Amino acid sequence: MSVSVVLKMLLKNLGEGPHWMESSGRLLFVDIESGDIHSLTPSKNEHHITHVAGSASFAIPTCIGGVVIGNDQKIARVECDSGEIATLAELENKTVKFNDGKCDASGRLWTGTYGIPSTTGGPYRSKSGALYSLDKTQGLRQHLSNIDLSNGIGWTKDNTTMFYIDSLPRKIYSFDFNLPGGKIGNQQVVADFATLAPDLGLPDGMTIDAEDKLWVACFKASKVVRIDPATGQIIQEVKFPAKHITSCCFGGPDFADLYVTSARYHLSDEEVGVNQPEAGSLFKVTGLGVKGLPANHFEI
Repeated sequence: MSVSVVLKMLLKNLGEGPHWMESSGRLLFVDIESGDIHSLTPSKNEHHITHVAGSASFAIPTCIGGVVIGNDQKIARVECDSGEIATLAELENKTVKFNDGKCDASGRLWTGTYGIPSTTGGPYRSKSGALYSLDKTQGLRQHLSNIDLSNGIGWTKDNTTMFYIDSLPRKIYSFDFNLPGGKIGNQQVVADFATLAPDLGLPDGMTIDAEDKLWVACFKASKVVRIDPATGQIIQEVKFPAKHITSCCFGGPDFADLYVTSARYHLSDEEVGVNQPEAGSLFKVTGLGVKGLPANHFEI
């Protein structure tokens, strides 16, 4: 196994949401608070940034081109070449923001929110977030409430189970999943970071491999862990030269590479320069011995 830096200290604030585009061999990822949508084609060494006003919490390709993003209280479609943005749905509650998002096998978007701190650098508003889905027939629907910090989402290959992370309680949940109706039920705790291991930090973004195992980014803990959802136990871990590891996805020609985002969030320039020179970098892990599966696009 090998960990390498793909783009060093690129992300100014909070890197997130990596998404591999199989058809073009491109990696999408975002710098949330900077409002930057990054597009990287590793085989051609091409890198493009589209900037939007406000935040960009995830970026997922749509079936008609462009990407769908979380944009503060909005879900919007962005044309990356022109930067043109169109709102698809919007929340009335201005004390929350959208965070991580993924699409299920039908092209339905799932994304959740968190409560914006009332003061700069202050704590998130407790239990202010929710989990939503958005599709072209049923619109924006709320599925969960009382969420602290909505984060990683994923599904088993047979689409019967959905996994979901609420970061501040440090828990990964599973739900029975109905793909045609876009419904979840029978919530269970898969893993509780508070009791699983002493040095895991907060569970953040997540992806799932071809064996239905979870790969979870550990914010504040410099690692990604592989968890068996059947037992809730860690079966593999990868360490990084950066404290705030935020998310991951499989990519590359055969989905054998793991791309990992990180953040400079809450780190001073001195701390970055002295102790964390790789903070804010995009990493790639090779030689893991497992592969991922293609990510789903948004059916607008």
